Amino acid sequence: MSGTVDGPAAPPPREKRTPPPLPEPLAPLVDAHTHLDACGATDADDVRAILDRAESVGVRAVVTIADDLDAARWATQAAEWDQRVYAAVALHPTRANALTDDARAELERLAEHPRVVAVGETGMDLYWPGRLEGCADPVDQREAFAWHIDLAKRTGKPLMIHNRDADAAVLDVLLAEGAPDTVIFHCFSSGPEMARECVDAGWLLSLSGTVSFKNATQLREAARLIPPGQLLVETDAPFLTPHPYRGAPNESYCLPYTVRALAEVVGRPAEDLARETAETATATYRIRT
Repeated sequence: MSGTVDGPAAPPPREKRTPPPLPEPLAPLVDAHTHLDACGATDADDVRAILDRAESVGVRAVVTIADDLDAARWATQAAEWDQRVYAAVALHPTRANALTDDARAELERLAEHPRVVAVGETGMDLYWPGRLEGCADPVDQREAFAWHIDLAKRTGKPLMIHNRDADAAVLDVLLAEGAPDTVIFHCFSSGPEMARECVDAGWLLSLSGTVSFKNATQLREAARLIPPGQLLVETDAPFLTPHPYRGAPNESYCLPYTVRALAEVVGRPAEDLARETAETATATYRIRT
C-alpha cells in the first residue's frame, strides 16, 4: 500500500462498517492487487465466494498479495484453489527485518510456483518507522528491496513496489540495483513528477480507490499522465475503499467503482479503461481471464 494511512501495516479499524453494495457490472476487469486473506478468506470456499461476487460485476481475475511469509504461503495455496486467483510473494517493507536466510530460501521456492505471477509487495516505506512498533528501519528496508529486485530478475517475474513517502529512496534503489524488465508501482499515490519519472522509465502504475478521494488532487493530475499500456487498476482490498464508501470494507467486487471514478478524472469511457487495463494486466502477469 502506498501513500495513505490505510494499508497492511496500519492499525485495524475500530469498527466495521457495512460493505458497499454491488456496483453495476463493468467488464472485463482484473484486480491487479488485493489481499484475500485480509478480506477474511481462510479456505477455498471463502476464496470462491469472494471471486464469485467479483465475477458477477465483471472482475475476471485477481492477484492476491503477500506481505509476510505466512501470507506468501497462503496466497500461493489460494491460487491453486481457484483458477481466477493468482499470487505475488514478498515481505512488505515494514517487515523487511524478517528477511532471514530461511525466509529468503522459502520466498525463492514460492516465487518459482507457476501460479505466482509477481514478486511483491516490496519497496520502501518511510512513513511507519518510528510510528509502528517493530517496523523495519530504512537500512533493512533498502537491503530487502534490493534482494527482492534480484529475485524478480532471477525469476523473470514483475516486481511489485510499495512506495510510501519514499519516492526518492525507491528511485535510488532501482537505479543502484538496476530495475527488472517489468516494474509495477502498486497503489500509485504520488504526484505528477513521480508519474512522469515512472512513465518515462516504462514502468506500470496501478491505481486504487485513492483516485476517487476528494483530497487526491496531485494523484488525479498524475493519473492523466499514464498512457494505455502502463495503467493497471486495483482494490488493495480490504483497504482503500473508493468514495463514497471510504472506510467500509473493500473487496474485489468494488473495482468498478474505482474505474468509473478514474474515467471521470481522465475523461474517457469507463468501458475503454476496463478493457485496456485488463489487457495490460493479462499481458503483464501472463495470466488468463
